[in-house]
Amino acid sequence: MLSFLKARRQSRAQIQALYDRIVVTARQPEFYAVGGVPDTPEGRFELIALHVILTISRLNAEGEAGRAAGQALFDHFFKDMDYAMREMGIGDTTIGKKIRAMAEVFYGRFKSYAEASDSADRSALADAIGRNLLGDASHEQAGRFADYFQSCAELLAAQSLLDSESSDELRFADF
Repeated sequence: MLSFLKARRQSRAQIQALYDRIVVTARQPEFYAVGGVPDTPEGRFELIALHVILTISRLNAEGEAGRAAGQALFDHFFKDMDYAMREMGIGDTTIGKKIRAMAEVFYGRFKSYAEASDSADRSALADAIGRNLLGDASHEQAGRFADYFQSCAELLAAQSLLDSESSDELRFADF
């Protein structure tokens, strides 16, 4: 029983550490200053979501344990979004609806990014990322973000995210 609790505590700590690395990456100023992502709660959500999608996709490739870790990362992400909305003063009565809507948006992003990435369709990926992240499918930085997404996916494919040190080693491509 104690070993189970210890493993569960380590798992939570590992997911927290992975998520912290994702947030630090998504908050890099060049995404906003150079990449054109709006520095708004929505823009920050989109960037964090993009990196969570990349990480969950990688975790899903690691089998059942990876899928469980991906689900835990997804859950952690939305707990953080819930907390952030409460900090912004959004009332309890509307948070559930907003989280549900955000989850639907997330799943839509996940599907469109994964389909375009898996089929190596840079144009479709640039359109999806431009539309969702930049508010315009033909945004001048959409192609750059599509290339960034693919570079990150390739870099993550070479990383094992399930060992206890993986959160310290989680790396995304340079923008």
